[in-house]
Amino acid sequence: MQTRFLRNLEVSAIGYGCMGLSHGYGAVPERDESIRLIRSAFDYGCSFFDTAESYGAGDNERLVGEAVKPFRKKIALATKLHLNKRDGDTAAVIRKHLEASLKRLGTDYVDLYYQHRIEDDDKVEEVASVMGELIKEGKIRGWGQSQAAEIQVRRANAVTPLSAVQSEFSMMERMFEKDVIPACEELGIGFVPFSPLASGFLTGKYTKEQNYEGDDVRRVITRFAPENMEKNQPLLDLLQSLAQEKGATPAQISLAWMLHKKDFIVPIPGMRNTRRMKENFGAGDVTLTGQEYEQLEESLSKIPLYGNRTDKDIAKLRTML
Repeated sequence: MQTRFLRNLEVSAIGYGCMGLSHGYGAVPERDESIRLIRSAFDYGCSFFDTAESYGAGDNERLVGEAVKPFRKKIALATKLHLNKRDGDTAAVIRKHLEASLKRLGTDYVDLYYQHRIEDDDKVEEVASVMGELIKEGKIRGWGQSQAAEIQVRRANAVTPLSAVQSEFSMMERMFEKDVIPACEELGIGFVPFSPLASGFLTGKYTKEQNYEGDDVRRVITRFAPENMEKNQPLLDLLQSLAQEKGATPAQISLAWMLHKKDFIVPIPGMRNTRRMKENFGAGDVTLTGQEYEQLEESLSKIPLYGNRTDKDIAKLRTML
């Protein structure tokens, strides 16, 4: 697999978002199977694995740490912490969270440490300063923000240069193209899209009759509402048409479009079976010509989209379990 840079951190062009191995999309694989999948991803050439302290209440970090142990030094490992407005001493809180994550991951450093959302805008510079100290100490190699606004990115980067910004980005969610992605390009920051396939919508493998159960976020993501599934069909038709021309799948076209867009964009799709893994990592071998890309962009600009994915909606899932 080709590699890309998130500032100075070299990673595979397509990473592995590991959240779904612990929660978020209904029934999860058995633990041994999840470990096998992560190790298979490494065999496919993936060198970038993403987790967070909040995924599965810490269990995802334990899972990922165990799985990558045989090749820990050969990969970039990313995790995230969540700070809230009630937290006191910022430096002490960040260090406490990091030490807990390191213990669960079974490692003495992480390659990329994200702030998982920015609730307290007043502490942007303070958080950035602490991250700079952790980098100097070798506890982390780089740091990032998740779902940050452009001004937050610029303020943080001015204190301690960011390695990456991780935010939702796909053909169905392009709000960060307006300002954040251009700012990342200007400042030399990598951009890491989560949900690059719109929680699976862009695979074209779901129908309006699909039933989602348990902690599956698609129960509350409005683009999966039956009426929106119907309204968004033109997008899937477009992807299917180009996929047939290229001998690829809609998911591969979606990822190839993203990879073509900017060379500092590194998507992290989730994968819970070998078939999907082959498909997603295989997107790195699907090349769009300049003309194909421009035609695709023009077609996308004419297709209205319905529904989205918001933290507020996802929070509703807790009341449904």
